[in-house]
Amino acid sequence: MKYMIASDIHGSAFYCRLLLDEYKKSGADRLLLLGDILYHGPRNDLPKEYDPKAVISMLNGYKDQIYCVRGNCDTEVDQMVLEFPVLADYALFVINGLTVYATHGHIFNKDHLPPVKKGDILLHGHTHILTADSEGDITILNPGSVSIPKGGNPPTYATLENQTFRILDFEGNVQKEMNLGE
Repeated sequence: MKYMIASDIHGSAFYCRLLLDEYKKSGADRLLLLGDILYHGPRNDLPKEYDPKAVISMLNGYKDQIYCVRGNCDTEVDQMVLEFPVLADYALFVINGLTVYATHGHIFNKDHLPPVKKGDILLHGHTHILTADSEGDITILNPGSVSIPKGGNPPTYATLENQTFRILDFEGNVQKEMNLGE
């Protein structure tokens, strides 16, 4: 199974459209969103083409293909308009024998680990900084931000296929790649 993973759309219709175009082309089976879908947050500038209603419409068209966790900017009001669950703080996946703890990152992150054990994977967004590194006994993955990247990075998303995690920009360039089975 192939997953496309994205975080921090923050209401950008422009980048949501790009993400969904890449999703269609990628052949991914599911889109995993790591939160902060509609609202830009008080600390961020408005992203390009800020239009949460357009983002709602676009994402609802894929409601049967989206897994999602709640970001710090996501609320019950968002759940009222989005037709897929968005309020879970985390999701656990076992993918090709790997245990993945997916969360937004504002509660659990490399500095405040969830209940994971040696060999597990922590997958989160929130920082807007792409990451694919081992931290002690666990692997930390972050696809970066679709619409408001930080740290000098371009807007990015990730794919997870078999045991290969790739972070890509919207021009198809691999920004970072990691084999999770090693």
